[in-house]
Amino acid sequence: VLRVIFVRLKPTSKYSYFYSSFFYSIHMLIDEVKSLRTVVNPDISKIRNIGIMAHIDAGKTTTTERMLYYSGYIRALGDVDDGDTVTDFMAQERERGITIQSAAVTFDWKSHRINLIDTPGHVDFTLEVERALRVLDGAVAVFDASAGVEAQTLTVWRQAEKHHVPCICFLNKMDNLGFSIQSIRDKLKANPVLLQTPIGSGKNFTGVVDLITNQKLIWKQKSVGDDGRAYEVKPLNELDDAAVLQEAKGARSALIEQVADLDDEFAELLLNDFIENLDAVPSIKLQAAVRRVTLARKGVPVLLGSSLKNKGVQPLLDAITAYLPAPNERNMTIQWYKDDLCALAFKVLHDKQRGPLVFLRIYSGTLKAQTAVHNINRNSIERMSRLLVPFADQHVEIPSMPAGNIALTVGLKQTVTGDTIVLSKASAAAAARRAQNKADTGKKRGEHASVILSGVEVPDPVFFCTIEPPTMAKQADLENALNCLQREDPSLKVRVDPDSGQTVLCGMGELHIEIIHDRIRREYGIETHLGPLQVAYRETIVQHVSTTDTLDRTIGEKRHVVTVELSVRPAADAGGSCQVEFEEQTVELSPEMKEAVENGVHSSYLQGPLLGYPLQDVSTLIQSVHVESGTSLAMVSACVSRCMLKALKLAGGQVLEPVMSLEVTVGEDYLGSVLGDLAQRRGTVRDIQSRHDNKVLLATVPLAEMMGYSTILRTLTSGNATFSLELDSYEAMNLQDQNTLLKRMSGLL
Repeated sequence: VLRVIFVRLKPTSKYSYFYSSFFYSIHMLIDEVKSLRTVVNPDISKIRNIGIMAHIDAGKTTTTERMLYYSGYIRALGDVDDGDTVTDFMAQERERGITIQSAAVTFDWKSHRINLIDTPGHVDFTLEVERALRVLDGAVAVFDASAGVEAQTLTVWRQAEKHHVPCICFLNKMDNLGFSIQSIRDKLKANPVLLQTPIGSGKNFTGVVDLITNQKLIWKQKSVGDDGRAYEVKPLNELDDAAVLQEAKGARSALIEQVADLDDEFAELLLNDFIENLDAVPSIKLQAAVRRVTLARKGVPVLLGSSLKNKGVQPLLDAITAYLPAPNERNMTIQWYKDDLCALAFKVLHDKQRGPLVFLRIYSGTLKAQTAVHNINRNSIERMSRLLVPFADQHVEIPSMPAGNIALTVGLKQTVTGDTIVLSKASAAAAARRAQNKADTGKKRGEHASVILSGVEVPDPVFFCTIEPPTMAKQADLENALNCLQREDPSLKVRVDPDSGQTVLCGMGELHIEIIHDRIRREYGIETHLGPLQVAYRETIVQHVSTTDTLDRTIGEKRHVVTVELSVRPAADAGGSCQVEFEEQTVELSPEMKEAVENGVHSSYLQGPLLGYPLQDVSTLIQSVHVESGTSLAMVSACVSRCMLKALKLAGGQVLEPVMSLEVTVGEDYLGSVLGDLAQRRGTVRDIQSRHDNKVLLATVPLAEMMGYSTILRTLTSGNATFSLELDSYEAMNLQDQNTLLKRMSGLL
């Protein structure tokens, strides 16, 4: 009966929006939990690929859990503290109450299909955010409204900007609206477009006023266990609370003016039709203008709520479908492939029963199960046995998936993160020809280079330590485990020390290494031993030096003669990288010869002259290369490498240490103790801010001094402080600290 009433409800009714919301809620209550097999498969214009990103503990996973519940895909609300949320399914995530790896879920909301990725908020797992944003079309940035923009918020926001991802801001734990809006404006340099005003705040937060439609959305919690599914929607009128009414009117006028400044089409509409009465602007016109502003990344819509209290999540879902782009609006259509398959592998998981599971973002064509596909990066043909719809750690098999979606595949045994998957070699060749014809230029090498999708940028590790199996009999098992984990997590590097023969783990932080160690024990059953954590320093040079070298070697009956002249100089403007340049007289070198020279230079950048750490901020100028006929390219690389080694030693070395941005939130009573401890760690205080009853300490401190800091901070403050770290830069060590490090590394200390 309720369904009949819901269907027959007149859309012109004054309260149609309220009644439709009410009966939609009743409809959801009487239905069973939805199956993934029933997820709508709409036109590409109604698909939304989004990510949830934020600082740790801002409420990303809680918000995701509510989205799944209100959309009907889970029966009960999970809680991060109880360890029973859908997207935090790893044992380590449930024990620690944090997100460690990104999790993908698929669900529908009011005729739209939403592919959502819940990302970690801890700096050690920033790669998970990076590779998610690489393939997403939009993002929801969740903020703790009482704290505003925090350290990791800045990091994920910069990542979204790098990939030109349109964003929506959700102020969670609704408390201090003005403070949060100002921090978005000041710290993120963004243009917040406020779409709602709060009704109450903190514990008294009961709902919002929708400035687009001029309606009140009220959540009346009748009991502690109220799930927030049902809420009232009422038009704003003169009988409402005067303060709420006045704030809403002022905010709507400000919204209209702000959008008019950002969108020319809307400004023209106002000037022509509504110049004398801005309140008469139709909500549909205002919403369309906000959407254009969002897609152009001129502003970011801001919505309010409290996910833990089950308030404000349904309007957030409506905003995702209304303002964030569909796949065909992101200018990411792979035009060279036309209707042929083209997809990017952005994540790999290992399943004990099914083997490697590869996540693919499909950009064009249709992905089908039981078909062979071509991996351009590996130049290999692989057979995809099964195709799945992702839902955290539970998946449903399907026969095919169209463009614009995110799919999970079984059977791609060679594919790794960043690989481009296409229909066939012929398809890739045809796409390359189209790209070549369009550019009207030929390429002698790398025919498919222009049609390979850009991969995922992997940050350099900052910590390393040795890892040893319990017995030599377990060495092969450990190597297999590390190979699988590296394929899952490209930010984990594994190498073998050439002197000691020990296996060395390189990771993004203490927690990262700790999680890897725990996963080896739990998932692979190997009780490994970790050596002490060490910092991954870098080196640079201090002088400009020119040098020359000649290699003359006879191998068998062939003589190889190469003479190289080059110079190296410090390059502070290199942005942390190393460069190779060629003087004009070297332009006659063939492309193959230039590549051999570059290989010799880059191999020398891997080890600095002091301690063998990688080099940065160095520029090399190749002045001349003379090669006698018959000399192999390998000999050219060897000669360049030897000449580089000589130049680097003459240029003098300088150790660079990673310096972290530290943010500590602590009660004023403990501030003195924290500052005193920081001074002993060679820290530099940049600012001390007030946040409610707490102080927020902003500082920079060398990473080497932050070992075990969480335990020390907990002791100093009796557990009344939190902190976050982010890599700020690599800075030159002073002479005394550098000499101490050199002695320690050489075994004298």
